[in-house]
This record gives sequence, C-alpha cells and structure tokens, in this order.
Amino acid sequence: LVFTEEDKYGLYSSLLFKYFLAEGVVCGHDLFVASAKEHPDNILKELPARLLDDTCKNELGEEAIAVKSEDFQDSMKIAWRYQNLPKMEASPTTSTKFGHYYDVSKTMSPELFQSIKWHSFYLPEELSLQTKLKICNMNSAYARLLQSIQRIIYQEGFDGSDPQKKQKNILRIGIQSLGSMLWGDDICSSDTPEDIHSLTKFLYVLRGLLRKSLSACIITVPAHLIQNKAIMERVTNLSDMVVGLESFIGSERETNPLYKDYHGLVHVHQIPRLNSLICDVSDTKDLAFRLKRKLFTIERLHLPPDLSDTVSRASKQDLAESAKLLSSGCGAMAIGKKHLDF
Repeated sequence: LVFTEEDKYGLYSSLLFKYFLAEGVVCGHDLFVASAKEHPDNILKELPARLLDDTCKNELGEEAIAVKSEDFQDSMKIAWRYQNLPKMEASPTTSTKFGHYYDVSKTMSPELFQSIKWHSFYLPEELSLQTKLKICNMNSAYARLLQSIQRIIYQEGFDGSDPQKKQKNILRIGIQSLGSMLWGDDICSSDTPEDIHSLTKFLYVLRGLLRKSLSACIITVPAHLIQNKAIMERVTNLSDMVVGLESFIGSERETNPLYKDYHGLVHVHQIPRLNSLICDVSDTKDLAFRLKRKLFTIERLHLPPDLSDTVSRASKQDLAESAKLLSSGCGAMAIGKKHLDF
C-alpha cells in the first residue's frame, strides 16, 4: 500500500499516480482505478506513453553533458579546497534500471489497452445506481469502494484460490484523492467529523484485502487539508510506504535562486521493511523532483554554492537551514546514482 500525500494543487501527485498505472499497462497487469473527481476512463486516456530506451538514454545523456559544462564553469569559481569533495552523479552509474521511463508530453496508444483488463469505479455513477450503504459506522462511499475491490479480487482470481486454471497476474489499484469532500468525508472540512474513523477503518480493511491477494495499491490523499495529526499518524501506520510531495508553486521557494532547477521536494516518510513489524523511517532528506520537457524525474537535491553577491539575506538563511536539514542525507549519499527509477 503506497500512500502519497498530494501537493497543494495536485499537479505532480497525479503524475506519480499515472506513472504507477502506466507501468501496470506496460507490464500487462490488470488495473482498478477509483475516483470521485475525474472519470477513470479519462485518467486512463491521459496515461503517459512509454519512452524507448534509446530515447531515454539521449534525454539523460543531454542532461549529463549540460551538468558537466556547468560543473566546469563552477570549478573556475569554487575555491580549490572544495574540489576534492565527492561530486554529485549526473546520471545513473550503471546501465541497470528498474521499470520503464515515460514521456509526459505524449499519451499512451490505445492498442496497449487491448491486451489488459481494467475496471473503473466512479463515485457519482455508483451512488446513482444503488441505495445508501453504511457498514460499521463507515462512510457509504468507502464501503461501496471496498465491496467493488473485494468483488474484483475474488471474481478475477487475484485471491489465489484457483491458481491452476488461470495464469497468475497482479492487480494494480489506484485510488485518487481519498479523504476529500468528494468522497463524502468531512474529515477535511470539520473539527468534529461525523465519521472520524472512516478513513482509518477503510485502510485497515483494504490492507487486509491486499495482504491476502496478488495486488498492489496507490492512494493519493490531500494531506494538507487534514488538520487532525492523530488521524494522519494512524493513516501512516496503516500504510506500507508513505511519500509526500511539496510543490514550490505559490511558495517563496518558487522565486528562490537556490531552487531554480527544481519544481518541488519529495519527503519519504516511511518505507517498507521486510520481516519486521515496524516500517523503516528513511533518513534520506535530500530528494527533489522536476518536470522536464519529457521526463518527470526525482533527483538528489543539489544546492549550489553561494557564488553571487546578489543573493539576499533570506536566501542565505534558507541555504543555511537547508544545509542543516540535508546534513544527514547529503553526507551519506553524495556518492551513487542521482536519478531514481520507479
């Protein structure tokens, strides 16, 4: 269960959501897409096209050349005593990669969808078809969604009950903007919500379904709207992996020259740990993302040295705070791959 905290305007979290689904299409997995905001059919039509390996190498190669030229210019300005420090890698050090790369400037061809099965859950349609459903003080929309997921897991054979008849496959579940008002959950809009534990109950049951089936799930949640910290702690504990996206849009960092190469930060709050009752809390605090012409990439945050006399006092203070924040991450992870494959 991958839990993604949406950025303020939901631009980049929806990209990550579509990457997860696009990887399922390319790998031939079955899809289940649930949304209360946008029709799942429209989400599937907007999945990014797969980027061929040669094109991807060219994209990364051009960037590596550009970074090398920047490093050369900076080396003329940086004092000699800094030149012996380990440098940030501009491109992956090995040729091995995990998964595929995708071109966000193009949409996936309809022919690829013909080889896979996909199921959709659009809340306005579901509410109009059936009567109100409420199970053990859980929100009716959540209860209906759980029923749909459970039905598909058992009907399509993902529970592993009849493995001889069917070839084993994986179900990829994507749920968009869970916990928002569109799902009928008042946890974002009220200090005393009617069903305060609806979201945690839903995740508890969903996690049980995932554990006993061949399935993986990604959920995006507008965490910036949920002010209840206790609820967010419970939601985090019920998830396997928790990632937060912080966009620079509308913040002071958007115009800050220190962050001019990036569009936001990636906060890895929790990653799964095998054979353990607790999840691992990542000490990597120096990840950032940027959206290029074709690629959406997650990289190590590389703050430039203070070379200019025109940098404001606020920027210098921000640099000092960032250096303090990143000290644990940058020192330990300066050597290695800069790009992360997902």
